[in-house]
Amino acid sequence: MTNKGEIEQKVAEFLLQIKAIKLQPNNPFTWASGWKSPIYCDNRITLSHPSIRTYIRQKLTQLVQEEFGSVSVIAGVATAGIPQGALVAQELGLPFIYVRSKAKEHGTGSLIEGEFSPGQRVVVVEDLISTGKSSLQAVSALREAGCEVAGLVAIFNYGFDAAEENFKNARCPFFTLSNYNALIDYAQKHNFVLEEDLRLLRKWREDPQGWGDTIKTKI
Repeated sequence: MTNKGEIEQKVAEFLLQIKAIKLQPNNPFTWASGWKSPIYCDNRITLSHPSIRTYIRQKLTQLVQEEFGSVSVIAGVATAGIPQGALVAQELGLPFIYVRSKAKEHGTGSLIEGEFSPGQRVVVVEDLISTGKSSLQAVSALREAGCEVAGLVAIFNYGFDAAEENFKNARCPFFTLSNYNALIDYAQKHNFVLEEDLRLLRKWREDPQGWGDTIKTKI
């Protein structure tokens, strides 16, 4: 992507400034999976900041164009990927659909909402990549419905080895505007974290699942 490093740093700056990303290495968060984590990311907050929302929309659009070329449909992943995907689709002048985490239990019982045709080339938009499991469930649903999934774009990526492996196995290329390494680099340079906290933040990245067992938490 053109100016990739600059964009990674700018997105990291925005996410830290508006507290869409919070860093608490000494008072870690507990994820739904049960993992202890020094970082929490909620990219929905970007939607409340028009200038940042515009920047992300434009850069996600640029990412789609540069990496995938011509596509027919943009698909969001429920729920946080829906508004980001809709913004990208609007920017590109393309149809938008979204994929539920599970089929509706009433009405049509749809898993994929919106109009599309088998054979159409689709790019999936997500807000955040951790292990990639939920994103790839959406990819699988689209493929089963007959779509050609070109790949996926997202705002932020934790950089887990599991995600790289999962996307590789699914033969689904993915690209993100920023990532954990770029975030920590920016946070260090601009004093968002103390120097002594950097070791904990880097240690988590090496073993996110076991990290909570190696530290004394306050929660």
